[in-house]
Amino acid sequence: MKNKPNGTTEEQGRISSDIYQDFMTFDLGATAALVSSGFELVSLDKSNPKKVQFIFHREIGIEKIADDYFADRLELRARGFFDNIKSIKNRLYSSD
Repeated sequence: MKNKPNGTTEEQGRISSDIYQDFMTFDLGATAALVSSGFELVSLDKSNPKKVQFIFHREIGIEKIADDYFADRLELRARGFFDNIKSIKNRLYSSD
């Protein structure tokens, strides 16, 4: 494997660039679960007038948290989850 000038290999460069792609969901509950698990909601795509797309940076573990949420295997603090739903809704309905 060929080394890059910064000391990483080409393979490592491909892996790290794939990690930073966006992770997107339309689901408010999944979004609140991700935020409650420490992932940053970076933006909202409101281009579709019928639904909003929530956008996160793709990080290690984000897909597992989303999968666990949809499979009803994710355990979160109830109050934090509810507070995050309210916060996300405030952001959703605020004017941009």
